[in-house]
Amino acid sequence: MNVQRHGPAPPADPRTTVVLADDHLVVRAGMRLLLSQDKAFQVVAETGTVPETLRVVQDRRPSVLVLDLSMGGQSSLPVIPEMLAASPETRILVLTMQEDPAFARAAMRSGATGYLLKEAAGEELVAATRQVSTGGTYVQPAMGARLATADNGNDGGNVLTGREVEVLSLLAAGHTNQEIARRLYVSVRTVETHRARIRDKLGTETRAELIAAARERGLLT
Repeated sequence: MNVQRHGPAPPADPRTTVVLADDHLVVRAGMRLLLSQDKAFQVVAETGTVPETLRVVQDRRPSVLVLDLSMGGQSSLPVIPEMLAASPETRILVLTMQEDPAFARAAMRSGATGYLLKEAAGEELVAATRQVSTGGTYVQPAMGARLATADNGNDGGNVLTGREVEVLSLLAAGHTNQEIARRLYVSVRTVETHRARIRDKLGTETRAELIAAARERGLLT
């Protein structure tokens, strides 16, 4: 009787799997090039829209998702909890042009573990990806300083909180107060309160003004 002898199973790939989500091909190419310089990382997929990113995260369950906050005219901020629910082990590093501390605060509260401005990606992307992949958090030092200033109340009275950024994004996208309440798991009255504060801070009254305010903050394109 012939007995087949099998060698030991090949070792699992120890590299950190990464998905790059940005709607600009040249930006993704730059990120891939930067990460390829470190053999610890393996870029397994690239996406250019929010729905596509959610699908890929569900399918590939990467170690790290490098995520732009605005893709194809849609904010990815409200979808971060869905992405983490689909792949709880994935760590999200936000890579964005948004310098407003409210966006960083909103992203971290939604579950992201890193926040990096694109202008610093060349120097910090690899270190930031490594930091979040090992269970840490990473906030670009300059952004950390802005957050500290904002938390100390020195950023002026018209800066939106993280939750107000989320509500503004959803309002500008056409969602009703009831729909926003369901998406954010809060009461309609809470949404109405946020909406009133947004109006007071930004001086917005009409839907057109809301959309303009959202576009100025990169929530819409």
